[in-house]
Amino acid sequence: MRTMQTWKPDIESIAGPKYLAIAEALSKDIEAGRLAAGTRLPPQRALAEALSVDLTTVTRAYGEAQRLGLIEGDGRRGSFVRQKKVDTPKATYSEPVDTGMNAPPEIPGALLAAAFRQSADALLTRSDVAAPFQYQPSGGMIVAREAGADLLSARGVPCHDDTVLVTAGGQHALHAIVSAELQPGDTVAVAAHIYPGFQSVARRYGLRLFVVASDAEGLIAEALDAACAQGSVRAVYVVPTNDNPTTATMGVDRRKAIATVAQQHGLIVIEDDAYGLLPERPLPPIASFAEDRTWHIASVSKILSPGLRIAWLRAPTVAQAWRLAADVHETAIMAPPFNAAVVADWIGSGVFQQLTTAVRVEAQARQAIVAKFLDPQGFQSQPEGYHLWMPLPSDANSSEIVNTLRPHGLSVVGADVFAVDRSSGSPALRVSIGGTLSRERLERGLRLLGAMTAPNATRKISLV
Repeated sequence: MRTMQTWKPDIESIAGPKYLAIAEALSKDIEAGRLAAGTRLPPQRALAEALSVDLTTVTRAYGEAQRLGLIEGDGRRGSFVRQKKVDTPKATYSEPVDTGMNAPPEIPGALLAAAFRQSADALLTRSDVAAPFQYQPSGGMIVAREAGADLLSARGVPCHDDTVLVTAGGQHALHAIVSAELQPGDTVAVAAHIYPGFQSVARRYGLRLFVVASDAEGLIAEALDAACAQGSVRAVYVVPTNDNPTTATMGVDRRKAIATVAQQHGLIVIEDDAYGLLPERPLPPIASFAEDRTWHIASVSKILSPGLRIAWLRAPTVAQAWRLAADVHETAIMAPPFNAAVVADWIGSGVFQQLTTAVRVEAQARQAIVAKFLDPQGFQSQPEGYHLWMPLPSDANSSEIVNTLRPHGLSVVGADVFAVDRSSGSPALRVSIGGTLSRERLERGLRLLGAMTAPNATRKISLV
């Protein structure tokens, strides 16, 4: 046993709540070998005095570290760095590549991996229930549906476990909704630029996409109302918070107005709320204003990690939910049950909220980096978001910018990928600042992006 009574972490450079900063610093020092397994940590009161923080802050930090499997307590003897159980062979993974997908930033200190490891250990060692490695009921395991219902209910979405299904990501949910509720030839109202995944679903099922005018808050309710009056609009597709790609976020009044139009015209509202939990104060979903018309999707992919492949789909009624369960089963059988059990455990224990907070803090830190290198008048973004929408001058070559930045690791996608009508529209870029990209590489990429999009930038010569 080693004693480290003088350990004093550097938390000033770590953004976010102090207790999370202490836990992150502890994780970094363990990974770096500065704190070996079996090392006794300073008493909580002593560390609180050394850092000039409240005792409760250190208590929460030690509790978080223990929850993540970094340390363990031994009564009056104190807290110790946890001994790794076994040394397993390291798997070899390919280097991350730019897929053009918008992914949340990785949480510093490997907190997500530690949280997964702890919940996985608990699930695998429970003696009262078998580990979730078998086929699950249609609609997903009950504990995961209950967890999703709790999460959505907290945001004001009327639901319970019989109206919430577990899907293998948001794209899976979109397929299921369209398959169950729409017919080939149906018209769906959308913005001029939308998530490409929904475009692919629309093509697959033969839907007609009708572009409705938008502004800084997204779809304009009056324009949607006019479109419904002029033709047979069957549904409307919206990403109400931090729209992908434009970052537009509907205010409460706009959400109520869209809900009113949906009620008046009997529209199906497909509310793809992938980013809804990112704001520190999440806005009420459209489903809370039009509960009998709205199919609401909440995914883990854009909040914590796309690798988990877990999303919740809330249907307006029990009958519709269980009709949809057949489509969910038909397209992917089930969401990954072990991952679903882990995420459900996180929701029940409060870890989900803590991890979401950590992603939010990292996104805010990256937005601060963006502000250093890009003209704030040249792009739109949300404070807790991790992508930008950057309109370009009419003579700009967006393909050249994309190709130049790709080797630098900055994920940039041209507006044409999102455009419903590719024959019209001005050039623009969606710039992702999340994923596995380090802050240092982000700075380098943004510096180059700023140079290429400056008013006096050369338009014809590639910088590669």
